[in-house]
Amino acid sequence: MIAMTLAEIASAVGGTLRPGGTDATPATVVDGAVTTDSREIGAGDVFFAKRGEFDDGHRFAPAAAEQGAALLVVEHPLDLEVPQIVVADTVDALGALATEVVRRVRSRGRLRVVGVTGSNGKTTTKNLLREILQAHGSTVASRMSFNNEVGGPITALELTDDTEFLVAEMGASAVGEIARLVRMAHPDVGIVLKVGLAHAGEFGGIEQTVRAKSEMVTELTAGEVAVLNADDPRVVPMAERTAARVVWFGLGEGAGVRATDIVVHAGGTEFTVTAPDGPAGTSAVARVRFGVLGEHHIMNALAATAAALELGVPLPAIVEALESVTLAERWRMQVMGGRDGITVINDAYNASPDSMAAALKTLAQVQQPGTRTIAVLGEMSELGEFSGEEHDRIGLLAVRLGVSQLVVVGRGARRLHISAVNEGSWDGESAFVETADEACDLVVSMARPGDTVLVKSSNSAGLRHLGDRLGEWFA
Repeated sequence: MIAMTLAEIASAVGGTLRPGGTDATPATVVDGAVTTDSREIGAGDVFFAKRGEFDDGHRFAPAAAEQGAALLVVEHPLDLEVPQIVVADTVDALGALATEVVRRVRSRGRLRVVGVTGSNGKTTTKNLLREILQAHGSTVASRMSFNNEVGGPITALELTDDTEFLVAEMGASAVGEIARLVRMAHPDVGIVLKVGLAHAGEFGGIEQTVRAKSEMVTELTAGEVAVLNADDPRVVPMAERTAARVVWFGLGEGAGVRATDIVVHAGGTEFTVTAPDGPAGTSAVARVRFGVLGEHHIMNALAATAAALELGVPLPAIVEALESVTLAERWRMQVMGGRDGITVINDAYNASPDSMAAALKTLAQVQQPGTRTIAVLGEMSELGEFSGEEHDRIGLLAVRLGVSQLVVVGRGARRLHISAVNEGSWDGESAFVETADEACDLVVSMARPGDTVLVKSSNSAGLRHLGDRLGEWFA
């Protein structure tokens, strides 16, 4: 975090400073890391005692103090010998401090902010942008999927006086949450990737999902840029809801930044990118050899390209950075294995109907003649009323794509198995098991040389660890 006095922090969060029996004064400067996890605290850091659904961060404040915390932000005073700022709500205070830090760094004239939202692809796009931008200036980007009312501020609080780029992943499970993050970070460029059924159950339907994702651009001003997916009919109308200048990305002719001549293979994806270049009507063209597996990741690369161009990065430098990336993130189309030509694709960090379909299509695309494909699929969570029909749809898709063997894991995904059996009239080509351990034993027993194994599920199903086990087994 940038250096601020205890008094300045208290003012920013609207709290009351209590010295806590130490030698600290309101003028004492704090510049350590900020966290809500006491296990991450080091000397000079700031601990926010966040109340959670199942636990209370105040219980861990003594541990944070013992580990050298310079400041505790709490909702009630604690009997600890460390400075404390007492606030009404520590999560609100965390956001308020992040807002002030962004304001201060921006006022020094160097900081540019990119906000990224969408039902799928946020983390990949954020990581690609980080790779592109860090060669052109000090860059801070969200860790993992730090994209909510806690992760967003924690990321912003990593800014220093020298930071030139902040790439902020912005997720939500309810209307208003993205708007809150946008008001905190004030993006110069706001990206909307795709609006699908991911978390539709939490939002209360697809219309509410569209409304929530639209908050990325409705909060932008005329001097800012909205980077929108020209291929998504739910995203296109957002151009009418923003005062910002719109830049389109996609696969069609209407996109300013677009991809053509796409080739998908086991080593990644190749495509030709066309982007605006200089005077109106002129374009730059480049061939990209993109090491991230999956045609669906091209859209993420295009969105990152469009945003980086708006931030002044030339296309050749963008292409160079894209070609240096071989893995979007752990557990996202992560290629493992190798023994006996057996490939394991671990894509089980999360799953929505769109990303599940994209992963299955990639599995079919990379299959070599004479080899088999095995899809190990778990539940897609948070779909609400759409859950049954979407699991049915994925089961049908697996059959129609010609997946050689389907292994469905967990009762939450059982309809996927039933739909596949009904569609294909299969005799053992779809198997249902209750646990990841059973799935592991089954795949190990059935795998043949040359097979490609996809592991895909929502995070809550826990199959990412199954993917790791299979990758290690076939290493």
